[in-house]
Amino acid sequence: MSLMKPFRVGLVQLSCSTDAQENLEKAADRVREAAKRGAQVICLPELFRSQYFCREESADLFDLAEPIPGPSTQVLGKVAKEHGVVIVASLLERRAPGLYHNTAAILGADGEIMGLYRKMHIPDDPLYFEKFYFTPGDLGFVNFETPFAKLGVLICWDQWYPEGARVSALSGANILFYPTAIGWHPHEKAEYGPAQLDAWKTIQRSHAIANGVYVAAVNRVGYEGPPPDVNPGGKTGLEFWGNSFLADPFGQLLDNASSDQEEILIHECDPKKAEEIRRNWPFLRDRRIDAYGPILNRWNG
Repeated sequence: MSLMKPFRVGLVQLSCSTDAQENLEKAADRVREAAKRGAQVICLPELFRSQYFCREESADLFDLAEPIPGPSTQVLGKVAKEHGVVIVASLLERRAPGLYHNTAAILGADGEIMGLYRKMHIPDDPLYFEKFYFTPGDLGFVNFETPFAKLGVLICWDQWYPEGARVSALSGANILFYPTAIGWHPHEKAEYGPAQLDAWKTIQRSHAIANGVYVAAVNRVGYEGPPPDVNPGGKTGLEFWGNSFLADPFGQLLDNASSDQEEILIHECDPKKAEEIRRNWPFLRDRRIDAYGPILNRWNG
């Protein structure tokens, strides 16, 4: 990982409405605000152009998809060029008829698309029926060399897997971004909510520690879907838990948003801190790459 100058990140925590154009305009306004506050690399939440549609399986919802390049990258590209910033934008990509991806477009400071990351790990859980919509990514774990930092970009469910974070870090990323849409099932929140949120933060902070990189998670807020049913097994929506955060290369929280408010977090990251931490906690040095072959197997029992 090359040493670079300090860079400033902006994490945009949003609520999303049912109006795609309204969401895009709001996102563009928040990016402008973050840029005016000094952010150089700005990340939006996962699938910010709509409410989280994967709560149900409906072929009609594929109509939310757009090509890349397309309307969102055109609007955000203009904002990126206007302010000289880099933007990470997660979109429902229509790659071809019947072929859709959950894709992060990385827009450079010149307004052009620097590249894409297509979500690799696709969940299929109650109210997270993503396998119905998304084809798994085929671009691998790619990094993006920007004027400010080398970015590793992964998406939501990817955050539970140490392998993606490791590959990105070993390819020289200064920071890992995780645009996210995650929340509580209303009937589970009282019993499991605090533990679920803690696990979510802990796994991502562990990526920072194990790899000596900054980690940024950017979530949405608000309740989406049918109101909670008095019947615990009934159809309900999701309460997105926000808590967007930035962790330093030893996993310490540098900034943390609330669970229920729209916020923009702005914070400076210094690659020299990663160098210092890696010298004193040399986890990468002590890796036994000769012994890790079995990790490529589905199971070793």
